[in-house]
Amino acid sequence: MRHPRLSTVVERRLLVNYRLDPEAAARLLPGALRPQLVNGYAVAGICLVRLGDVRPAWAPRAVGLRSENAAHRIAVEWDGPEGVETGVYIPRRDTASPVNAWAGGRVFPGEHGRADFRVRETPDELDVSYVTRSGDTRVSVTVEVIGELRGSVLFPDLERASAFFRAGAKGFSPAGAGRRLDGMELRTGEWRVEACRVRAARSSFFEDRARFPAGSATLDCALVMREVPAVWHPLPAMAAS
Repeated sequence: MRHPRLSTVVERRLLVNYRLDPEAAARLLPGALRPQLVNGYAVAGICLVRLGDVRPAWAPRAVGLRSENAAHRIAVEWDGPEGVETGVYIPRRDTASPVNAWAGGRVFPGEHGRADFRVRETPDELDVSYVTRSGDTRVSVTVEVIGELRGSVLFPDLERASAFFRAGAKGFSPAGAGRRLDGMELRTGEWRVEACRVRAARSSFFEDRARFPAGSATLDCALVMREVPAVWHPLPAMAAS
C-alpha cells in the first residue's frame, strides 16, 4: 500500500531522553538494527508531541486534525545501501485520537494504542502525562524551559544535542506481526529546539526492571520543539531481521 505524505504543524514536541546500557538497549531491538552510541551509551526516550493541521500533503488546511501523541524511542543505526544510516526504533506509539489509532498502520505507517492525556503548558513550563487505555504504560513529565542545556552526560551543549536528534529523523515501528518495520521521516526546513530542565519524570517503560535492570536506564536531558511546520514522508518498509 502506498502511504501519503502528511503535512503537520508540530505544536509541541517534548523529547525526554535517557542514557541506556547498550546491552539492555540491544535486547529490545529487531535484528536489523543496533543501538547508536554516544559517549559509550545508547540513547532512548519519550517523545510527547501535539500535532496540528494533520492532513495529507495535498489536502487543504481546513480538513487538518489536531492530536496528542506519544512515542517511546531508541536511537539506532543500520547498514543501508550507501553505508550506515541513523534513526530511531519506536517499540510503541500511543495517541488520544481515535482517528490516529484507526489510521496508524492503515493510512500511514505506525500502529498506535489509545491513551488518555493530561497537559498543562505555559511558555516556560510543560507538564504532560498519559496513561494507556490498557493501563500498561504510564508517563508523567514536568519540565522548565531554560536557555542552555545543563547536566547532560550525552551532549556537551544544546547545539550538539539538536544536531543528534535532527539526524535521527527516520523512525521505524514493528508491523506485520513483527515481521517488518514500517517507517516515516520527519522533514522540516525550520528545525529548532530549546533546552529544558527536568523537574520530575516517571515512565513505566524505563522503570520496568525486566527491560532495564537497576542502573541501566538513567534520565539525561530534555528538549522541546514548538510551532514548527513539518511533513512526514513514508519510507520503504525494512525487514525486521
